[in-house]
Amino acid sequence: MTKIFTVKCSVIAYNLDFKFDAGTSRGVLKNKLTHFIQVRSDQFPTAIGIGEAGPLKGLSIDDVSDFQDKINLILRRVEKMKFRADQELLLQQIDELDLSKYPSIQFALETALLDLIHGGKREIFQNSFFNGNLSLPINGLVWMGDKGFMERQIEQKLEQGYDCIKMKIGAINFDQECEILGNIRGRYSKEKITIRVDANGAFTPDKALDKLHKLNEYDIHSIEQPIQPGLIQEMSKLCKQSPIPIALDEELIGVCGRENRLALLESIAPQYIILKPTLLGGIVATREWVELADQTNTGWWMTSALESNIGLNAIAQLTAALKATLPQGLGTGQLYHNNIESPLCISEGKLSYNVNIDWELPDIFNQ
Repeated sequence: MTKIFTVKCSVIAYNLDFKFDAGTSRGVLKNKLTHFIQVRSDQFPTAIGIGEAGPLKGLSIDDVSDFQDKINLILRRVEKMKFRADQELLLQQIDELDLSKYPSIQFALETALLDLIHGGKREIFQNSFFNGNLSLPINGLVWMGDKGFMERQIEQKLEQGYDCIKMKIGAINFDQECEILGNIRGRYSKEKITIRVDANGAFTPDKALDKLHKLNEYDIHSIEQPIQPGLIQEMSKLCKQSPIPIALDEELIGVCGRENRLALLESIAPQYIILKPTLLGGIVATREWVELADQTNTGWWMTSALESNIGLNAIAQLTAALKATLPQGLGTGQLYHNNIESPLCISEGKLSYNVNIDWELPDIFNQ
């Protein structure tokens, strides 16, 4: 018989400090505020489930000034519920709370409850990634900055064994960015090194196609979000005309409901979509996007949204559960001075879970 349980919830605000100034087309990041939701239950007396709610400033639809208050209100609702200790039933119950305006909170609740029923070991899904038997190929992320800074990052990624590089573009001079790409291609063919670029909507619709043709000289695998989201007709036209496959990223944020998601994919017809559970509504929403991508013959990969290792671990386990094949955007665990120490390891361009390393949670989790 499935165990029925109630929970007590708490939330911890935690400021993650970058090891460097992380440049994007939306500005430079020096730190990131995230929130850890903890759930406890008398039915699981030795376990604490932990999930991470970490909206991205200026991007997430739940980046609101009263975010902490919203979390507390939602957690009070959760404490009045009776849950069943079954993975799919739990996900269904959280989905029925209708947290579409607070996707990061939904993701945190999903993962915290799954962690709890699996014993509080940071196990979200029972699969080969968590067991240490599966490594996920990932891209090496190159942040924006001056030309020298970007080139040093690329050299570092290549030395570390990555065979897929993702370079953020749109902040410095476009010709300089092309020069950097040309330097990589002068040394490595597309068979040796895959190059992805991410414009974060930096191109204007009238100049985007010209820039895409220029970028195509460097055998680019794909470009994420070349123009701002919301320009459906312009993006659809670009996807038809671009010599480089286009991946939608920010375009997916705030699109809720199966019909609306399918309509977006059918109207734009992108070659790929980028899935960030924190921004899209967690596990249930991400699964639906994957189903619709498969239905419309759209490629996809997962990307973290600058979570700590708590959130990154959950995304990696979900990625493995969804049987992803392409290199994933899950290399962000090394960004912070004060990340949560975890079994997540990166070697030769792959992310793995080392079962011989323990989680080391800060004292704030014992309050």
